[in-house]
Amino acid sequence: MAAALFFVLETVFFLLIGAALLRAWMNHLRINMSAQPGRFAMALTHWLVGPVRKILPRSMSQSPIDWGSLLAAVLLAIGYGGLRLMLGAALAPSSVGVVAPLVAIPGLAFYLLIRVLLQGLIFLLLVFAVLSWVQSGAPVMGTLDRLCSPLLRPIRRVVPQIGGVDLSVLVLIVLLQIGLILLG
Repeated sequence: MAAALFFVLETVFFLLIGAALLRAWMNHLRINMSAQPGRFAMALTHWLVGPVRKILPRSMSQSPIDWGSLLAAVLLAIGYGGLRLMLGAALAPSSVGVVAPLVAIPGLAFYLLIRVLLQGLIFLLLVFAVLSWVQSGAPVMGTLDRLCSPLLRPIRRVVPQIGGVDLSVLVLIVLLQIGLILLG
């Protein structure tokens, strides 16, 4: 039962953090948020990003970096870490005390942020690759291309096309998987 509860908790926070990071990336690239997946990211995160943006200093809110979405992702990760530790303590009480779990929350938050970033990029690249092979004229392809191209451009300079096939997506997915392995 506890494993199922932790799975649901992690899935919900993974989606919310991923949507906030996607929103920040799309805003940084100046991609129209009315196109998919922007509408999805907006719908999932507006309840938190809106209030966070209101408390940011003007210099941060007018920056080319979407600090509101990034801060929302960090707050969600910290919330996940705290909730996970509280549920873990409630389901399996121990004599660790209060200080050790409080110190662990930032570590859990950082771990989750990096994991969501890496897995989210892998998912984005897989969708981009499959759609480019199957349905390259799909309306979402333009948005996916704009999201993935800044990440693929440096790899495309180094890895040549082989038989007309662009292997840069595969190379980046392998590098991201190595990052996940190193993350543990």
